[in-house]
Amino acid sequence: MAALAALAAQRLGLRTACAGLAPARAVRRSVLGVPPRPVAWRPSRCGSSAAEAPGTKAEEDSFLQWFLLLIPVTAFGLGTWQVQRRKWKLNLIADLESRVLAEPVPLPADPLELKALEYRPVKVRGHFDHSKELYMMPRTMVDPAREAREAGHISSSAESGAFVVTPFHCTDLGTTILVNRGFVPRKKVNPDTRRKGQIEGEVNLVGMVRLTETRKPFVPENNPERNHWYYRDLEAMAKITGADPIFIDANFQSTVPGGPIGGQTRVTVRNEHMQYIITWYGLSAATFYLWFKKFLRWTPGA
Repeated sequence: MAALAALAAQRLGLRTACAGLAPARAVRRSVLGVPPRPVAWRPSRCGSSAAEAPGTKAEEDSFLQWFLLLIPVTAFGLGTWQVQRRKWKLNLIADLESRVLAEPVPLPADPLELKALEYRPVKVRGHFDHSKELYMMPRTMVDPAREAREAGHISSSAESGAFVVTPFHCTDLGTTILVNRGFVPRKKVNPDTRRKGQIEGEVNLVGMVRLTETRKPFVPENNPERNHWYYRDLEAMAKITGADPIFIDANFQSTVPGGPIGGQTRVTVRNEHMQYIITWYGLSAATFYLWFKKFLRWTPGA
């Protein structure tokens, strides 16, 4: 009898292996003549887990596939944006060149008109007040030939010095403006060392209009007490000298022997957008190729 019950339990156990041990024990006890206790049957997850696993993996692969596609798409968008930026920069450079090369016009009497005239040559007539010189320092002399030779070098052979900013009373307009006469080496900053270059009397002057600057990061604050000016703060400079907040860079032709070297207007605009275009489009092409090879490759003849 016991052997028969064991055989029956074994056969039933094979049929209910995925249903758990509780149903098997219940069957065994019923065969032995003992009424089985009610057992709550729970559906097995053996088959469903195997069916759900491929579906979950497919969903994860699909999400990863489209998420990684964002890399080449974003790089392509950035490359296109750089194309537009390059067009804008080329137009800006062309506009600056046209301003710099334009014929000088009389300095406007209305200071508000100057906002549209930066880098535009203007002409004035009057005399300097050398007793109120300001010094923008440290500065190096603008020399395009030297700068081209030393492009990319860590060090520079340029001599350090200052720009001499002098109040200039305009006879025709009846106003006093600020004129950057040009560069002097550090040993010539003291006006007593360059008496020969201190122009007296009325002169005609041509210079480029410059607007005020905001202090850039890591640039020190101006120090009016020591007469050290690190950036062009026209309001503060005008307050110190009693001039109007109007500023021009005297051209090179204003240079006199022993005086500051004029023509210290640096008109340079960085245009590195072509490098960025090549970088972003190249990254887009490379990452799209890897994405295509990973997710969209096919077997020939399949």
